Amino acid sequence: MSATSLKPVYLSLLVALLMQILPWSGSLLTIRPEFLLLTVLYWTLRAPHLCNIGTAWFAGLMMDLVSGGLFGQFALAYSAASFFAVSYQRRLALFNIWQQAGYVFLLLLLSQVITLVLKLFSGGELPGWQYFLPSVSGILLWQFVTFSRLRIDSRSDQA
Repeated sequence: MSATSLKPVYLSLLVALLMQILPWSGSLLTIRPEFLLLTVLYWTLRAPHLCNIGTAWFAGLMMDLVSGGLFGQFALAYSAASFFAVSYQRRLALFNIWQQAGYVFLLLLLSQVITLVLKLFSGGELPGWQYFLPSVSGILLWQFVTFSRLRIDSRSDQA
């Protein structure tokens, strides 16, 4: 694995934040994945020395600021998901692609459950099952990135 510098990590986090705040509407808004959380999880698993729980907490605070919701809900959810990602990061290297995707899916669901509980405690209404669709679209995006990265890596091995 090559050494990763800070520049691509924080540039990708900035792009993910911009993707998160784009003006989505209709059914796209319902299935929009959590780009920022996916990016934090990707870098937490790939380079935990550069992107850690503190980075996840800061990214969550940025998400709290741009979403205008309950302050700290995304910070708590992102840092909890990042904590479990870091805790099992070395074991995940032994998993195959589908097992890793299942674990990332559980991390996405954990983040959504935490934000849902905090919204309910603050007086929000219970959403329907569509609330969990971003986790499904997020794991599909995760698999797309994983497979495209593997294809790039396999081409570089053949050269």
